Amino acid sequence: MAVAGFYRRVLPSPPAVDFASSDGKRLFTEALGDGTMEGFFKLISYYQTQSEPAYCGLATLAVVLNALSIDPGRKWKGPWRWFDDTMLDCCEPLAKIKTDGITFGKVACLARCNGAKVLAFRTNESTVDDFRKHVISCSSSEDYHVITSYHRGVFKQTGTGHFSPIGGYHAGKDMVLILDVARFKYPPHWVPLTLLWDAMNTIDGATGLPRGYMILSKLTRGPSILYTLSCQHDGWNNVIKYLTEEVPLLLKTENVKSVEELLSVVFKFPPQNLKNFIKWVAEVREQEDGNVKLNAEEKGRLAVKEEILEQLRATELFKHIKQWLASGTLCEGFESLFDRDELYGIAATVCCQGAETLAAKPCSADRRLCKTDIHRLNAENEKPAVVMSGTVVTNAIKEGVDMLVPLCKTEPSHISDECCCQWPSVIDVLTILLLSLPQHIWFNLKDEKLLANINRLVGENYLPALLQDEVLHLREQMHFLMTDLSS
Repeated sequence: MAVAGFYRRVLPSPPAVDFASSDGKRLFTEALGDGTMEGFFKLISYYQTQSEPAYCGLATLAVVLNALSIDPGRKWKGPWRWFDDTMLDCCEPLAKIKTDGITFGKVACLARCNGAKVLAFRTNESTVDDFRKHVISCSSSEDYHVITSYHRGVFKQTGTGHFSPIGGYHAGKDMVLILDVARFKYPPHWVPLTLLWDAMNTIDGATGLPRGYMILSKLTRGPSILYTLSCQHDGWNNVIKYLTEEVPLLLKTENVKSVEELLSVVFKFPPQNLKNFIKWVAEVREQEDGNVKLNAEEKGRLAVKEEILEQLRATELFKHIKQWLASGTLCEGFESLFDRDELYGIAATVCCQGAETLAAKPCSADRRLCKTDIHRLNAENEKPAVVMSGTVVTNAIKEGVDMLVPLCKTEPSHISDECCCQWPSVIDVLTILLLSLPQHIWFNLKDEKLLANINRLVGENYLPALLQDEVLHLREQMHFLMTDLSS
């Protein structure tokens, strides 16, 4: 027997006021006159319904990112670049979100990864008065928007945890307009701000932490350019706990005298998922009639990536890590954590993932079916460039994908005979990882001279501008992921 399912829900009123009701319209008109509906028009222009019952966080984020006119830098459908909730999977696999939803910290991390500046507050880090000030400020502007994470039960609604953007504020009634992204269930509605605070001031069972709100605006520069943290694997929380909790304890107990000894301690008992925690960002594109040339935008993006890579390799920390890796004193099991920097293998994986994303369908899991070739582009008066072209075979259907490879001039060791430069390597990953760790990790060092040296090696103020931005971005990502770890 077929199940009829549900057609919407009746909005419990009070406490909510339906946006389309006569009272809702009056509240809107009065708030518009008071100037606290300025952000509404951008949000309503890009307001969408979540495409899955558990995609409220993703849909909310897509609405706000589009309202902020942030370019996703990747195609949605056809030639169009656009944020859709099905595209926001860099911090958590969509299959997992579909069943379990997404946490507050990962929504903040997703927002940062996709080009937004994020100020996130759980209710134990703010007050209702602070929240009101932020709501008024953001509702009076087109450039800032508030996302709220709350429990529906406080409003007598069905369901539990939910995300939605705030569309405006009514000062006289002290009410906020919630643009509910689950429009199949409830329409947009007004609720008392203090009641929304109570709904946020509840514990999320997934993390054991309070819910809260975040303020999003547009970054003046792009998000992660060359590197990003990845928490798509199951052990990401163990990696963060190891780096931020266990490593400081190791440094406290060990009598470390040099940078090389410090590296041996830090990577003494590395978790198996460490290799999956930080990735270099590969740009992929569909092949067009066998043309592997780069357009001006692609050249510009590659140039920035290459500049960051060169700045990273010019750091003193990079030289220490390179020397340590070459010393032959690696900790047991460390080498097995990282794959060799073999470009064909990297390209096969990336091209398979790219074909899957571009075609919006699963790719063959067998990387051997992805045939890759190196194309070295060396136009007159231009820097050389490398494009890896891959042909992915899935169910007898061929998908052509290109991967654009950032290069850096380096010594000729471990480099393919086909190019005179090198792509991002294990040494780069370890360097950027250590630069991105919270500064408190090094406080337990007993040797004052070494502590001063480490603070100089990893201090962002000693880094050139592009690399500094990259490091601060990764630190912020790590901060948001750390906020999801219950105490």
